[in-house]
Parts: sequence; structure tokens; C-alpha cells
Amino acid sequence: MNPQEKNLVPGTDGNKYVPYEQRTGNESVVYFTRKLSAEGLIQAYRQVSGNICGKVGVKLHTGEQNGPNIIPREWVKTLMAGDLKGANIIETNTYYEGDRDTTEKHRETLKVNGWTFCPVDILDEQGTATLPIKGGKWFKEMSVGKNLLNYDAMVALTHFKGHTMGGFGGSNKNIGIGCADGRIGKAIIHTVKGSDDQWSISEEEFMERMTESAKASIDFFGKHVTYVNVMRNMSVSCDCEGVLAEPVVTPDVGILSSTDILAIDQACVDIIYAMTAEEHHDMVERIETRHGLRQLSYMKELGMGNNRYVLIDLDNDGKRITAADAAKGLKPFVSKD
Repeated sequence: MNPQEKNLVPGTDGNKYVPYEQRTGNESVVYFTRKLSAEGLIQAYRQVSGNICGKVGVKLHTGEQNGPNIIPREWVKTLMAGDLKGANIIETNTYYEGDRDTTEKHRETLKVNGWTFCPVDILDEQGTATLPIKGGKWFKEMSVGKNLLNYDAMVALTHFKGHTMGGFGGSNKNIGIGCADGRIGKAIIHTVKGSDDQWSISEEEFMERMTESAKASIDFFGKHVTYVNVMRNMSVSCDCEGVLAEPVVTPDVGILSSTDILAIDQACVDIIYAMTAEEHHDMVERIETRHGLRQLSYMKELGMGNNRYVLIDLDNDGKRITAADAAKGLKPFVSKD
């Protein structure tokens, strides 16, 4: 499976933040709680769980061995024991060499990291499948882990953080990279065909390819997909860097949920930008130097959601608040170790 053979040009301005008042279009609903706990996770999920039924896959970044910043296992265990009984965690093998690039090594890493309380389905263990991409520029279809097609619904449970290639990693990255299989899908997102540089695609083109991949998976599930982003332990590094991740300097915020993938990732980015300069310096630098904001503008171009939203404060009787309200009074990050 190859990308479309055309003289394609990526979009621009992935390093330019667009303030809320300059956006147009409809508003989606995003829920917010400051409770960074199993209780907060459950509360956020319940707001957006109405169409989650049948066989459910929970798309989670389970992390490299002993990674310090992943979503706490006990939170996920509590959520799945109650609201998601019978669901599986779903993952794919990695494209890079490491502790998860083969199914055998991946399963050992899952044990080390404590993901042993429910089945973990490595989607590409049994091979790959292709999903169509409606309106894609770079691809007409995406190669995903074959087992993804066995599920009726998907919950994207995402640790929001920075990312070495993407600038930031939200629901779009969790699905776009995380559902693509480790050998075909991830390769055509990351690498120019025939290149010796595994990471030869970057900036706006990378954001667009990753986003088209995400669209393939969420279109497959239709209304039966939902999103929860946890803004905690936000290193500028992805969880794929494990113990080598850059130290966390951005304050913890809370948990957001939505049925709109663009709205939830946009709200998280807006909260980052609403922080003080000292609080958000490293994260904003990471986002803008990688041109990561193209993820958001391209999701809108592809019709994947709205970049305007109503932010509902679950801690204050459903009051409508702004990203700036959510970013008020944050405390400096303190390591839990």
C-alpha cells in the first residue's frame, strides 16, 4: 500500500496559534474536571459514554518500560472494572526499535508496566487491515492493526502531553499513530518511501498524514467512539520515550472529555496557551517548533469536528467556563516519586 502518487503540498502555519475569537463554525461540548483521580476519570467518561456499546476497545498508550508519566494503572483499572466491564485495552506494536516493536517484547513490557488486570489486544499481532480515508490528501486508505475491525466501539483514553514529532500528543495522535500497524501504517506516516531516515516526514506533512490515519479509524466507528484526555505529568516528550522523557515542568490541569476529537484536543491546547508564560514556555515551544498546530487546522479541514466548543465545569454544577478559567490557579508540578 503506497501513498497517492501526486505532487502534493502540505498546508502551512502549523506554528501559529489561532485565538478562540478568530475561529468560526459550530461549537461542540467538552467536559472538564480538575479531579486527577479515578473518580475524576469516571466522571469525565460518563458524560460522553452514551454511544459506547458492544465489544469495546480502550485505546491507551501503555508506555515503554517503567515510563513515569503514563495514566495511572489503578485509575484505568477502576474505570474498566465499573463502566467498561468486558472491554479490552487495545494497542499496536511500535515502528521504532525498543521494548514494544515485536509482540513478544510488547507483552513483556505490558507485564512490567502492570497492564495485567484486563486483556490487552495488540491489534497487529495477527496482521493488518486497510480502512478507507474519505477526503484524504496523502492517502486513500490506511493500514491498521487487523484486530481493530473486531470492535464495535472505541474509547480513546489519552495522556495529553508534548511529542517529539507531533508537537503535542492528544486524541488525534493516540488514534492516528496508535491504531496504525507497526510496520506498514506507521511507516507510511513517518517515512518518505525509499528514505534511509526513518523520521523523514515532519512538520505540517507529518501532522496531515497522522490526522488522515486518525480519520480512517474514527470513521470506521462512526458515532461509537469517544475521547478522554488526561492533562497530568505533561512532559514535552511522548510516553514512547519512557524513562528518558524530559522532566515535567508544566503544571497538572485535569481531565477533559468529548465526543468531538478536534474539540477536545483544541481545548487542551487552549488551556496550555492560557497558562502563564512561565508555566507553558516549554510546551508551547515544543508545539510550535514542530508545527503541531497543523493537527488542529487539518482536522477541521477534513470535517472531523469543531475547533469551537462549550467547556463545561463538572466541579461547579456544569457551569460554562473558558480555557483561561481552567488554567487559573495551577500549582507547579511536583514529582510524585
